[in-house]
Amino acid sequence: MSLNQIVLVFVLLFGFNSFISAQNTSVDRKELLKQSKQANKLYRNQDFEKSLLLSREVLKKALLLNDSVLLADSYNTIGSNYNEFSEFDKSIDYYKKALFYANKTLSDTLKFKTNNNLGNLYCFEKGQYKKGIQYYKKAIFYSKKIPNQTYTLLASLNLSWAYFDDSNFDEGLEFLNYSNANFNKYGNQSLSSVYQMINGMYYAHIVDYNRARIHFEKAIALGYEHNELNDVSYAHNEFSKMLFRSGNYKEAYIHLKKFDELKEKLYNEDKLFKASIAGLNLELDEYKRELTKVELIKDAQNQNLRKSKIIVILFVIVLFVLLMLIFTLIRNNIFKRKINRELTVANNDLLLAKEKAEEASQMKSQFVSTISHELRTPLYGVIGITNMLIDEYKDLSKSSHLSSLKFSARYLLSLVNDILQINKIEENRVVLESMTFNISDEIEMIIRSLSFLSQNNKNKIELSVDTNIPEYVIGDKLRFSQIIMNLISNALKFTKNGTVTITATLEKIEGSNNYIGFKVKDTGVGIADVDQDKIFDKFVQVGRNDTDYQGTGLGLSIVKRLLDLFGSDITLESALGEGTTFSFCIPFESDLEKTNELINNIRVDLSTSQIFKVLVVEDNRINQLVTKKIMEKNNYKCYVVDDGYEALKMLEKEIFDIILMDINMPLLNGFETTRLIRNKNIQTPIIALTAFDKEEIAEEALLAGLNDIIIKPFDQSKLFNAMSTLIHHTKNAG
Repeated sequence: MSLNQIVLVFVLLFGFNSFISAQNTSVDRKELLKQSKQANKLYRNQDFEKSLLLSREVLKKALLLNDSVLLADSYNTIGSNYNEFSEFDKSIDYYKKALFYANKTLSDTLKFKTNNNLGNLYCFEKGQYKKGIQYYKKAIFYSKKIPNQTYTLLASLNLSWAYFDDSNFDEGLEFLNYSNANFNKYGNQSLSSVYQMINGMYYAHIVDYNRARIHFEKAIALGYEHNELNDVSYAHNEFSKMLFRSGNYKEAYIHLKKFDELKEKLYNEDKLFKASIAGLNLELDEYKRELTKVELIKDAQNQNLRKSKIIVILFVIVLFVLLMLIFTLIRNNIFKRKINRELTVANNDLLLAKEKAEEASQMKSQFVSTISHELRTPLYGVIGITNMLIDEYKDLSKSSHLSSLKFSARYLLSLVNDILQINKIEENRVVLESMTFNISDEIEMIIRSLSFLSQNNKNKIELSVDTNIPEYVIGDKLRFSQIIMNLISNALKFTKNGTVTITATLEKIEGSNNYIGFKVKDTGVGIADVDQDKIFDKFVQVGRNDTDYQGTGLGLSIVKRLLDLFGSDITLESALGEGTTFSFCIPFESDLEKTNELINNIRVDLSTSQIFKVLVVEDNRINQLVTKKIMEKNNYKCYVVDDGYEALKMLEKEIFDIILMDINMPLLNGFETTRLIRNKNIQTPIIALTAFDKEEIAEEALLAGLNDIIIKPFDQSKLFNAMSTLIHHTKNAG
């Protein structure tokens, strides 16, 4: 590096540090606290658009200050907004982030608020009462540390409501009794409507309809008086249920209608639509700022390169070396001609051998691809029909035979994917990608997906994640998940009545790279010393007998090869009868700016009650049945045709919102059908629903005019997200 380059780097670093310091000092914490309260007030006034915009501004500045109180409060407000949009999963994610930062503070009020919000969501939106009640009990724990006893009263009311809503009146009565004893002392106007409604629910349960009516009517009157319209709507709904049970159907209908009218008034579609586009202009300024910084650095580097004399010196040296090489080549040319004649025969033999090897490799890849397609097609039918049986015949959902069938089908699908994965790695067709993700969330999701295997062997899974690990890291999430899933599933197979422990520890930080060490430890049968050197080879299994089930021997081989791509090694410690521990370390990048970008990319995906028409082009009868059932279950109007010609005829008579196209069909395959559709200037989005590997058909699919590719068997949420995105994009473009 030249002197000019060194000076330039120091100037840029100093300037950037000065900019960050100036930015940090310009952030006024008192002003941010004021803005955070204002955002919460806007939310309570149902001005979701402004509340979301202001919360995001506070959040970005709070990240610069690393202020846990502001972060917790902002995430809480954002989560509340998403709750109003009925985006409950996103709301839970933000509430959990709020709880993460609240637990870092000394604020019992923040901890109470976040636990109470999570309790509300899990109980009344997700219907997961057991989980929601746990959060309510934590809220009560923190409320007792707060001087204002109104918080304890609020949590007690919520707990009694949750228990009553879950038909557990015996448990809920304890908290209702507390509320009745303390409401006059600690209650307020905003709680009065809910308090009367819960008493009404209890008396309705014990069939004291007269007292229940009194409480319900008080709840409705107080709600209107204090403008607590959300609480009034719930009171109308519960009152309607009681009237229906008592046989007063006409009055029950009146209150049910009032409940619907209030809900419609509270969740005005125009208000929610404005919130969905909130903040887009804020992102534009951020992008411009980043682009300007990159352009400045690039211009400085270009100017420095033009001025550098080192390039000229290197050019002269290279030219001299080339001249020497030419002279040497000319001198040795005669000698080489003689040697070349002798090598010609040998080279021809090598070329022939190489061609045969390449042909064999190509045939192997084609064979693997064909087999995977032929297996995925019936597996889609098996998995789909299994899910249909569970949905249609609830009594079969607990059948061990049906669970075994579903597990076996998914295991066979996993085997097909493993064979394809090892084939791609050997052919150097795997390139690591960069995605932003949360390590703890990813591992917890894998643990949940393996719950059947852990329960089958009566194992317990424990997870410990170092709190020093950044909330978000950048790396190949898919390959990391494959490594963790293979190691955990392997541990669960070889452990019975034991424990599998997963730990993640931040070992060191170098620049923007965080070196995170992982350990997967089990208390299973262990591995003998003589076998430890060969367990990472393909198709190798050790200690197998006729009574156990240990898979194909591909899992650890895939783990070893994927870790090679990460530039990491895996080690193991094991002894027979004492369990096994696998250890490895992966460097993940951590970038605050990219984390901010993730926050800036908050999108509100508003749901719709509109029924869309979908055309399914599929030649396999079983797959037709499965796909149609999935579509109709998710409120799509589904039409099915057997081949491409039938699809073209149908499109002449009907207009569809989206088309699901099989690729491998007789008469006219999916690519040819799509080309003919596009030639007719039909812009309806088309998704390839196929058993082919995505990488094999991606280029041809793009050229044919397909909009996306989903591999069978598929994750239903992934398919419907893709369908919804394409439908709305097409309608907005039109």
